[in-house]
Amino acid sequence: MSLPNIIRSLRPTQWFKNLVVFAAIIFARELFLATKFIPVFYTFLIFSAASSAMYLINDIADAQRDKLHFSKRLRPIAAGKLTKQTALTSALFLASLSLVGSYYLSSYLFFIVLLYFSIQLLYTFWLKEIIILDVLAIAFSFMLRIFAGSFVVLTPLSAWLILTTMMLALFLGIGKRRSELTLLAGAALRHRKALLSYPVALLDGLVFMMATATLITYSLFTFNSPETSQKEFFSSFLPQTLSSPKILMATIPIVVYGIFRYLYLVFEKSEGESPEKILITDRPLAFSVIVWLAAVIFFLYFFSL
Repeated sequence: MSLPNIIRSLRPTQWFKNLVVFAAIIFARELFLATKFIPVFYTFLIFSAASSAMYLINDIADAQRDKLHFSKRLRPIAAGKLTKQTALTSALFLASLSLVGSYYLSSYLFFIVLLYFSIQLLYTFWLKEIIILDVLAIAFSFMLRIFAGSFVVLTPLSAWLILTTMMLALFLGIGKRRSELTLLAGAALRHRKALLSYPVALLDGLVFMMATATLITYSLFTFNSPETSQKEFFSSFLPQTLSSPKILMATIPIVVYGIFRYLYLVFEKSEGESPEKILITDRPLAFSVIVWLAAVIFFLYFFSL
């Protein structure tokens, strides 16, 4: 009976966040090169194992407080369905597996995984109780993934893509805190003291600030992306006014909708507590992400030379 509970505790739905390791090769138009795709895919698996190890450690450390949470109390460790010893053994195995795998794949990746573990352990046992630093730690851990995907295949990263990723990570992290504070209400103090250190007005302002920053940095990223020419098939029937080499800017409206939809879910439905869950369960948001990714792939690999 432990295996299903172990798998559930690994939080496989959160592995979607690790797909950001593909960002560097996608925008460098190297996604379909086996020499690039395979190492990055291994990096995705390594980060999935590493993040799951940290989720287990976090659930062990927060078992008592999770019992006070309306949804986290159902997690196997908090619910008593998975022993802490079994969870710790699984975490150590996954952490060791990710470290060994990263060491053989790339020395740069090994360093990034070590840094990821360090930040996550600091967050679990210290930083999560310190206002502002808790969100910064989450954002920094997310950013390490995009660097990992770049370093493992030595593909350069756009400075604007790095900034966009950082702003997006902060946007999601602050939105998560805003929803947690709303949902937990009076139980917030018992679950996590740092939540009550956040004034609601501050969180509201920060959410809108990071939403704006994400839109600006993504727009500048698309504007400063390398210029490309249309393939003859498309240029033959499209008007000259649509022959701009800044074709990625056409994806900006999709990003605008996705951010606005997420803001709606945070403020109207208080569903920002689990961004990865929203991505799966909210159809309009999921559809916007799929359309955005399809548009990026089309414009970079099929529309342009």
